[in-house]
Amino acid sequence: MDWQTEINAAAVRIKGHVVRTPVLDFSGFDLGYPIAMKLEQIQHTGSFKPRGAFNSLLSQEVPSAGLVAASGGNHGAAVAFAAKSLGHSAKIFVPEFAGPAKIGLIKRAGADLTVVKGEYANALQGAQDYEAKTGAMQVHAYDAIPTIVGQGTLAREWEEQGLDADTILIAVGGGGLIAGAMAWLGKRRKIVAVEPERAPTLHAALAQNEPVEVEVGGVAANALGARKVGQLCYDLAVKTGVQTVTVTDDAITKAQVALWQECRQLVEPAGATALAALMSGAYTPAVGERVAVLVCGGNLSEDPFG
Repeated sequence: MDWQTEINAAAVRIKGHVVRTPVLDFSGFDLGYPIAMKLEQIQHTGSFKPRGAFNSLLSQEVPSAGLVAASGGNHGAAVAFAAKSLGHSAKIFVPEFAGPAKIGLIKRAGADLTVVKGEYANALQGAQDYEAKTGAMQVHAYDAIPTIVGQGTLAREWEEQGLDADTILIAVGGGGLIAGAMAWLGKRRKIVAVEPERAPTLHAALAQNEPVEVEVGGVAANALGARKVGQLCYDLAVKTGVQTVTVTDDAITKAQVALWQECRQLVEPAGATALAALMSGAYTPAVGERVAVLVCGGNLSEDPFG
């Protein structure tokens, strides 16, 4: 398919429904070189997810049964927000570890919420059962073309804003965000996939030559906790030759603290994961290599203001 044509159309479709998030050129974190950061954590509902949610809803006919989605938290909040904005009903399934802040965010958006025991895979099973029973439209968090196309508008927007980088580091969970970036950029820029050591879905898939299930856990599990990377993401990763690196929970937490202390950006662990690769040395740029980091989410498990 012509990904760029689809992403261009999605950018027009969702304009006015999403925030054009700012970029920051920053020299700090004791790196010794500047980095460009896109602050997508200030998007509606605190993550990049509304891009895919709005594109999914605006590019398809929503049935009278409404919408259903499974989520670690951020996707559910985005679907709930988009559904309310466009006048649709939404049923959201999340695992317990989504945390009170994300659960509260979904509730405030007016969706019908079910919290299930277990992890994201258990929430997905609940959503699939509900879809089969009611005929509601499933809005997949990452392995669906409308979702990926919507997320691809982020990379498109960043280039419109003057992105001047050879390499972009992006955190990976199920793979919808990085798939959108790969779909838009192709091989024009180097993309580095950054994953927690305790949730290396894309890394494992590329090592095994197919998406495989992995055990997931760690500080970023409620955003990067898919057991298996999406097939569409995997196919794009193989096509573009994306590089993967993994980072420890400690490195993620240190990057999270650094973003607050040096930039006054309050982000969740997943939002700091890409930066963690640079701060920890998991990815070391070549001399003169221009690097950019996507800060993708700001929904802490606990609301800092109660």
